[in-house]
Amino acid sequence: MTKPIIGISGSRIIDQQGPLPGYRRSYVNEDYVNAVIQNGGIPYVIPFNEDPEVTIAQVATVDGLILSGGHDIDPRLYGEESLPQIGEIWPQRDAFDLLLLKEAEKRHRPVLGICRGAQLLNVAHGGSLYQDISYRDEPTLKHSQGHTTNLETQTIILASDSYLASLFGEEQLSVNSFHHQLIKTVGKDLHPVAKAKDGVIEAIENGDGSVLGVQWHPEMLHSSDQKMNKLFSDLITKSMKEG
Repeated sequence: MTKPIIGISGSRIIDQQGPLPGYRRSYVNEDYVNAVIQNGGIPYVIPFNEDPEVTIAQVATVDGLILSGGHDIDPRLYGEESLPQIGEIWPQRDAFDLLLLKEAEKRHRPVLGICRGAQLLNVAHGGSLYQDISYRDEPTLKHSQGHTTNLETQTIILASDSYLASLFGEEQLSVNSFHHQLIKTVGKDLHPVAKAKDGVIEAIENGDGSVLGVQWHPEMLHSSDQKMNKLFSDLITKSMKEG
C-alpha cells in the first residue's frame, strides 16, 4: 500500500544574524517531519503563502494534515481585542492555516492540531481562547516549562469515553507543556477530552476523532516516549483510509 502523504503547515523564520539579515525562510521544526516518517507517512511541508488558490491546491495533494505550532492567534478571530499579555500574532498565517483546515475538512482529510494548531481548530469552530494564562480566574498550574523539550512536566486526565482515551488505552498521561494561551470556550462540534489537574483543557476532538487537537507537543516526545507515536500512527492510518 502506498504510504500516505501528510501535510505539515509551515511557518516562516526571518534571519536576525549572519550574512543575510532579514532574509525569510519557510520552515517547520524537524521533529514534525521525523515523527511522520517514523510512523510510516511521507511528510510534506506546506509552505506559508498568501495565495488562496495555491493553498487549496496544496491541500488537494495531501492525505492528512498536521497544523503545527507557532504564533498566538489573532483574538479578533474570536471577537476580542489584544490584551497586554498576548504574544506576537501573525494574521496572515492565521488565514493560511484556517484555509488549510477548511479545505482538509471539506475533503474529509484527518487533521491533527498541535499546540497553536489545537487552538486554531477551536477558534475555527467558533471557540475562544484565554489570551494568556494570567487571564484565567481559577488557580492555574505552570503550562510553559520553557526548557528541555522532551521532559514531561504535566499530568493530564483523558475523558474515559473519548476517542483519545481509546487511542492511548489509558486515562492519564504525562506530557510536556509549552503554551501560554488556553482554550476558553470550546468550538461547535468539538469536545474537550483531556484536562490538566487545574481544569485547563489539553485536548479537543470532533465526534469521530477525525479532527483532533492537543495542547502539548507529541512530536518533541516521539523519540523518548513511544506512546506519543500513537497520535501520528493514528493520523497516518486514517489518512490511508481517506486517501
